[in-house]
Order: sequence, then structure tokens, then C-alpha cells
Amino acid sequence: MTISSPSTLTHSCSFVYFRPSGMSDMCSPQLQGVREDGSRFRLRHRHEFSHQRHKQDATLRVMPEVPERFSNLAIGFTPYLVKPSEDVIRWTVGEPGFDTPRPVVDAAIEALEAGQTKYTRGPGSMELCTQISEQLNRMWGLETTPETVMVTPGAKQALLYAMMVTMEAGDELLVPAPAWPTYEGQTALLGINIVFTETNDLFHPMIESMRSSITDKTKAILLNSPNNPTGAVYTPEEIQAIVALAVEHDLWIISDEIYARLLWVDWPHISPASIPGGAERTMIVTGFSKSFAMTGWRLGVLTGPKEAMKAAFACQANANSHVPTFLMPAASVALTQDEAVDEFCIQYNRRRNILMEGIASIPGMDLVEPEGAFYAFIDITSSGMTSIEFADRALDEARVQLIPGSLIEGGEGFVRVSYATDEADIREGIARLKAWLS
Repeated sequence: MTISSPSTLTHSCSFVYFRPSGMSDMCSPQLQGVREDGSRFRLRHRHEFSHQRHKQDATLRVMPEVPERFSNLAIGFTPYLVKPSEDVIRWTVGEPGFDTPRPVVDAAIEALEAGQTKYTRGPGSMELCTQISEQLNRMWGLETTPETVMVTPGAKQALLYAMMVTMEAGDELLVPAPAWPTYEGQTALLGINIVFTETNDLFHPMIESMRSSITDKTKAILLNSPNNPTGAVYTPEEIQAIVALAVEHDLWIISDEIYARLLWVDWPHISPASIPGGAERTMIVTGFSKSFAMTGWRLGVLTGPKEAMKAAFACQANANSHVPTFLMPAASVALTQDEAVDEFCIQYNRRRNILMEGIASIPGMDLVEPEGAFYAFIDITSSGMTSIEFADRALDEARVQLIPGSLIEGGEGFVRVSYATDEADIREGIARLKAWLS
């Protein structure tokens, strides 16, 4: 059979199927080309190329190395966040036990239906940034402007940008311990060296420990108040002392204030940016996840000095442009839901009190009163077990899931629990732990 020559061939030729003598009819014929001068050339059959490709794959199937800095980035307690079975009481996840307020959900749906799915201003719509600025100024006595506010894909992204614009690889960041493990992971990503400083028996920062940890490589102090994992809320005097230290040594302050509205103490939340000398050197990280029960929406906020925020805007422009456009009207509505936030806080405080009363009745568990957020850091040293042993046995024998403190810097001898879960689970968990340890 003769096949017309494709126009892409350089030489004029035709193709024929050729079966050598003695070859079975069941064997695939060879495809040969016939040049104008009558000479023939053999074309390889498709399966021959395929076979050759597989042979090459076997020798080339070796992945280049992943940079070493990624080897230990996973949060060590991630396995403790996954509920292993339905009969387990989970006290591990720092997630509000409430649905997002319905007006917020409706606003997102309406924005989608209205076609708000196009690109928009990178730091966030001016309407939303104006609302955020006004609320921060009203609630915490700040002097932000809409032009220095950026909405980010979650507070983690805001934290990452804050580190990126204030430090270089090789610089040092001071962090009071115990501390949320993400700080350690993000500094590793950026090549920044994290230096943990001491806290007192109430998990409040020890200023002299900070002072003695400062070197010529120290560039910033990171604060998280109210605190995850301990629930500590730093006093106004402590914040003032830290700002004074930062001014003295010309350091940045990265202030993680995601839990600022969840307070159970007599003193108010104080942002370092509200202290004289603090605004010029403080990057504030906050967001919608915790206060408004919007963890899955991934809406964070970063604000700080004008020039630092210009750099942060550039980070976002090159990383992810902006948060989804249709979420911005929903975020604007969330900022009007003060009654819902107040009700959430009433319920969290009620659950905290139930937890404290219950833990006080359990042998082998001692609790420093949580002052804010929705976490408790429980001392289990009198049980005679390590943190890992205690958490693993609590899961196996009491069917209560806890996070071992040893997976958090400075947390050996403790377990972290979240009382953001529903009240019934708190009561049932207490009953199970009491039966197990009594």
C-alpha cells in the first residue's frame, strides 16, 4: 500500500508497508519510505519509540534534591489534629465551635451572583481597608490609614510578609516560648534564626531574658498576645517594657494579635503600635478567622509603617495578587457583626470556666488560668508521664485527643487543649480523663 507523502518532509517520497519474507501475517508490518531515486528507508513503529522512552525513564527517574530547609517544616503536632475515630473527644483544634455569621455568608453569595469575580486592588478594596483601619484605630487606639492596610490570604501569610520585609536571611528573631510552631517553620523558610526567650510561671515574657538574648544579628521581636498555646495575655506594663527595649536596640516588633478580642482578664489588649515609639516599628498581624468564626475563609490582615507596607504590597503582588474579590464584601459585613462576636466570647468564657473547674478535679493535671484566646496549657508533670506519653495514653485509654507540649518549643511537661469545641465535648472529655487518671 502506498501512502501519500506528508508535506512536511524535506525530500519527496512515499510510504509503503513492507513485510519481510517469512514474517507471519500476525506480525506488525514495517513502515518504509521510498525516495524519488527508488531507495528505501525504514520508519520506526510507534511501539519502538514507546519502548525506548520507558527504558530512558528507568534511568532518568531520579528527582533532584529538595533544599534542606524544607526537611523539618511540617508542624509536628499535625497528626494530633486529625480525629482518628468518631468515639474520640477532640480537644486539639484551635477552631471556633460556631458557624460563620449568616449575614457574612449571604454577602459572599450576593457578591458572587453580582459577578464580583474579577481582579481587584492588590492590598484589598479601599472600602474594606478603610473599615479595617477605622476599627483598629477605634478599638486599640492606633493611627493606621487605609493605605497602610493589606488583606491577605490568612494571617499566616501576613506573618510571612511581616518577616520578609523586616529581616534578611541570617538575622535573628526573638520569640517568647512556649510559642506557636508556625513561627519556627516560617523563619526556617526565610533562613531567619529564631531565638526563644524565657517566660515566667504565668507564661508572661521575661524582659531580662529578651535583653540578654539580643545580639548584633537581632532584628525583631515577635509577640503573640493573647497567646497560643498558653492563653497568656501580656499586661500593659510588659508591652511598654518590650517597646522600650525595641526602641533602645532599634528592633522591629511583629505583633500577632489574631486573638485580641478574646480576653478574660481585667486589663485591656494593648498593641505595641499604640505605645509611644511603637508605631514606627510594629507590624500588626490580625484577621477574621478566630473572632468571626471564619477559619476556612482565609482572610488575614497586615498593617504597619508606610514604607514597610509598600514592601509588603510588593510581596503580595508577586505571590498571589490579592484575596478572592467576592470575599471582600463578606469581610466588610463581618466587621459589623459585633453582637455575634460578643456572644462567641460569652460562650468561650463559659467553656473556659467549665474546663478549669473540671481540670481542678483531675489528679495529675494542673492548670494556669487561661487569660485569653481559647487555649489552655495544662501541666501534667505530676502524672509522672512525658507529654507524648500522656497524650498518647489519653487517646488510647480515655479516647481524648490532646496535643503534647513537647511538640511546641518550651512545652515539655504540658499538653495543649482548645476549649473552642462545644460544651458537651468539654464535659465528656473531663469525665473520661478523670476516670482514666483516678
